[in-house]
Amino acid sequence: MMKRFFIAAAILLSIGSFKTYAQNINSDASFVEFSISNMKFKTVEGTFKGMKGEVKFDIDDLVNSSMNVCISSASVNTGNEKRDEHLRKDDFFNCEKYPDICFKSTSITKEENGFIVSGEMSLHGITKQVEIPFNYSNNTFKGSFKINRKDYGVGGNGTFMVGDEVTLNITCKIE
Repeated sequence: MMKRFFIAAAILLSIGSFKTYAQNINSDASFVEFSISNMKFKTVEGTFKGMKGEVKFDIDDLVNSSMNVCISSASVNTGNEKRDEHLRKDDFFNCEKYPDICFKSTSITKEENGFIVSGEMSLHGITKQVEIPFNYSNNTFKGSFKINRKDYGVGGNGTFMVGDEVTLNITCKIE
């Protein structure tokens, strides 16, 4: 009887010690929205879909929480098929060579108004450190940040046709 008690206690303790576990991403409800200036007076908006990867998130255990998420570069959609085809080519996303845009966290911290996830974003074969402020509610992460497209070699050096700063709004729903 005592042996069974110790085995049951060991199992319960081991379950409690692995509190942070991988959660599935709902790809249908997860996406990245972007906006960038075009010819200095217009704004082009679009989305990327098909988010996949692994999220381990526990508000009470941020040290062991992590995010390793990718989205297909070919899923770019601005509502203009001709523009989208151009964006998939070599001078922008080069989707054949770089099929995914990925983010891998290095830390997650609690802030006064939410959280900040720090990590590496890989786009167009270039990896840079970024920080993404986000909120978490109803199994959904919502974050927003800006990058300079030139830092990732996207879209050449022209500044009149395409602005440099890109705003990214991320929605990631987990199950």
